[in-house]
Amino acid sequence: MSATVHTATVIGLDAHLIDVEADISPGLGSFLIVGLPDKAVQEARERVRSAMKCADLPFPRTKITLNLAPADLQKTGTGFDLPIAIAILVASGDVEQERVASCIIAGELSLDGTLRGISGALSIALLAAQLGTRELIVPLANADEAALVPNLVVRGATSLHDVFLHLCGKQQLAQTPQRVVSSADEVIGIPDLASIRGQEQAKRALEIAAAGGHNILLQGPPGSGKTLLARAFPGILPRMTTTEILEATRIHSVAGHLPPCGYLAERPCRSPHHSASSTALVGGGSTPKPGEISLAHRGVLFLDEFPEFPRSVLESLRQPLEDGQVTVSRCNGTISFPARFTLIAAMNPCPCGYTSDPDRTCVCTNIQIQKYRKRLSGPLLDRIDLAIEVPKVPTAKLTELTAGEETKAVRARVQRARDLQTARFRGARFVTNAEMTSDIIRKTIIPDAEAKAFLSQAVDRFNLSARAYFRTLKVSRTIADLDAAKTVSLRHLAEALQYRQLSEN
Repeated sequence: MSATVHTATVIGLDAHLIDVEADISPGLGSFLIVGLPDKAVQEARERVRSAMKCADLPFPRTKITLNLAPADLQKTGTGFDLPIAIAILVASGDVEQERVASCIIAGELSLDGTLRGISGALSIALLAAQLGTRELIVPLANADEAALVPNLVVRGATSLHDVFLHLCGKQQLAQTPQRVVSSADEVIGIPDLASIRGQEQAKRALEIAAAGGHNILLQGPPGSGKTLLARAFPGILPRMTTTEILEATRIHSVAGHLPPCGYLAERPCRSPHHSASSTALVGGGSTPKPGEISLAHRGVLFLDEFPEFPRSVLESLRQPLEDGQVTVSRCNGTISFPARFTLIAAMNPCPCGYTSDPDRTCVCTNIQIQKYRKRLSGPLLDRIDLAIEVPKVPTAKLTELTAGEETKAVRARVQRARDLQTARFRGARFVTNAEMTSDIIRKTIIPDAEAKAFLSQAVDRFNLSARAYFRTLKVSRTIADLDAAKTVSLRHLAEALQYRQLSEN
């Protein structure tokens, strides 16, 4: 007797429907899985055999053939364990075929028959809702995550035996209630801007970067506060929208990095070490997985010691910084991952770090300094919207008892500016000023006559590229949003231009 159970495999971020076809026929006891299974799927044979034995379910001692259709699609992961076990039960006549016809089942089995969580449950749930599936059965550990998708009956199970009883109609698995996501009101465990003495210009630049989603480069001597400023940055970011939460959660689900609550309530913040490879940063591998830039989607990617990253790794950032996504091409297919993040880069001005320190003597030669700075190519620096100097903080400032402006106050201004952008771009495919295309910039950013003349002079004087020209306009629009101004004035453009000094040197 043959049987079919529906499941799914996740390739990239998208889930694909897979039919687990089981056939039990006379012959010597054997268990064969075909249909391009990877090593983890092949090992399901031992997990399924042991799980069914511990659950007191009959395991055929004849020839069992499992086909994962379509057969030309690579099958990866451990989520096939549960549907394979159910397919064998259906083929044995212990479960009716009609009962599983409108279900999608996925889950990993332990040897004692309990269910373990899997990666990519949210993607599978989105596929199930799209196909109009009656119900989705997943491990209890994934039920809350899958219940983020509306109009879908999600049932979480703790063991193979519970799923068997449910499909036989002897005991019903509880339906997981639909979950409503919400962004955290504040980010816990990060420094407050009020505790950072001095660096008012750097704080202002971070506020602009957070309001418009702009990339920023911090340059200064060791101990000037670059890393501390970057760590405080997530606290001033605006709340995540429901769409952004689902986008980020889906990526982290596929990567297996979801928090205990089942979704991302805070914007993701990633800070890879400068020894990271290109694959770790942009994603890829034999089975392509999202890299750090995709895990930072709708959040922050902090690259400390920016020039210490290998040149090839930094150059791999150029296309994602421009397009907001990364495309990984392999011989068996091409996969795209979203990568719309805010880049914060920090660097010293020279190898020893003390070129701009008034109290320390730099020991680097001019050739060493030039070689150090040339690790960052012009095209890469051209994609950074704000570049500022973070000078050494005077002792008088460090010992000052008066606290600065709190993170909460800055975040309120950032949120108001981001709300203006949300209203401006309603119905468009982008949500921040940093994402605007040149055509949209021409339509939405119209400087007054004085500002337009000033910008024309600045382009010629500073020899700005076309990309730098449009990025300066984007930053000026964000500054105007922070002022709640309808038009971009000379003051807004002048402030935006001063943040391109480092990137143009």
